[in-house]
Amino acid sequence: MKRRQFIQSTAGAGVTLAASLFPFAARAASLRVVVVGGGMAGAAVAKFIRLWSKGEISVVLIERDASYVSNILSNEVVTGKRPSIDSLAYSYTALTTKYGVQRIQGTVTGIDDINKAVTYETPAGSNAVLTYDRLVLAPGLDFDLMPGMTSASQYDTTVPHAWKAGAQTTLLRNQLLAMPDWQNVVITVPLAPYRCPPGPYERACVIADWLRTRKPNSKVVMLDANPEIQAQKTNFQNAFNGAYGYRVDYRFGCTVNQLQLVAGAHNVTYTRNGITESVAAAVLNPIPPQRAPGLLARSGLLNGKFAPVNLLTYESTLKAGIHVIGDACISGMPKAGHIGNQEAKTCANAIVNALKGNLYALEETSPVLNSACFTPLTSTRATWLSAVYQYTNGVMVPSTENGVTQPRAATSATTGNYEDMQKWFTTLMGDTFA
Repeated sequence: MKRRQFIQSTAGAGVTLAASLFPFAARAASLRVVVVGGGMAGAAVAKFIRLWSKGEISVVLIERDASYVSNILSNEVVTGKRPSIDSLAYSYTALTTKYGVQRIQGTVTGIDDINKAVTYETPAGSNAVLTYDRLVLAPGLDFDLMPGMTSASQYDTTVPHAWKAGAQTTLLRNQLLAMPDWQNVVITVPLAPYRCPPGPYERACVIADWLRTRKPNSKVVMLDANPEIQAQKTNFQNAFNGAYGYRVDYRFGCTVNQLQLVAGAHNVTYTRNGITESVAAAVLNPIPPQRAPGLLARSGLLNGKFAPVNLLTYESTLKAGIHVIGDACISGMPKAGHIGNQEAKTCANAIVNALKGNLYALEETSPVLNSACFTPLTSTRATWLSAVYQYTNGVMVPSTENGVTQPRAATSATTGNYEDMQKWFTTLMGDTFA
């Protein structure tokens, strides 16, 4: 049985299985998995380890925040399509009450891979130690400073990247509302890889679409460090060139040299084709270079900026018994929420198999992961991009099954795609958190 068939069969039986095991917490579980990070990957792996082990593996989820705020669709908050960031908040109630995941609010500060223990700090400032049989790290990303910045706090107060949905998303929205007409919104894009969604080209489009009716004499200037658009090139080129009633001043191959930050009158100096130029910004949205958090670096889990893993299990290739999923790992696939959910299921299956045996889970040798992402280009129209990845010789590559070219993209933005995006989002978030 292929893993995708296994996932489909267990998903179909999920409600019955969960009901037969309720309450999970009543079952004795001598084996413990600790999950660090409660985003798309962390929440999903916690849920499916409990589900697929039939409640016989204890799962402790350590997450700093009280709830998860979705990065997916957060650009709708930036443009006012959604009334507030609260509409994208997801609690951990179902994970704890329905599946018996133990929830700890705290920040992991250290990993002892020899004694299989993590140290974490509680919101009150006290420290505690928790042992594990397996450790899953799903910590998301950290963001580097842009040239000319002196503190990461400037992202929270002056130039929000809003690449982690929350207060910065609201700040960027408020800055757009306050900016005068005839001014620039400048967006910088780092070299790939970076988290998506939200997507930088998507953000440029939806802001430009918003400016079209609210501040029609303003424009979006996009300074992309990459040599070309990184995804859906034709769709975004058409959008930038006026297909939907707005234009984006897109400049590729731009290396940002300096940000001069003055509220309402920022200046960005950059080099392109050996020529140094500058552009003024009433609103500056610098999307910074991204990397795995410092915890992983201190724990010896990184090769460069991200963590190498065995893609059959997502176990670190540098430290046994520790798995890394989501944005922080090297997978060869997009750093996207849907991919995080898929990686979590591969990892959960592998951990259950390792700890309980293949009566509970499959020993998978050729996992297939599906990725889907919808991209709004206006307040009512969206495109989509999908791909199927097949494990081949140690890497994940676009599948060639049935002769279908991967990845596949919509040919244009439509209102039907926008409606499908909302359905896809609801389904994905339910699969992860409900």
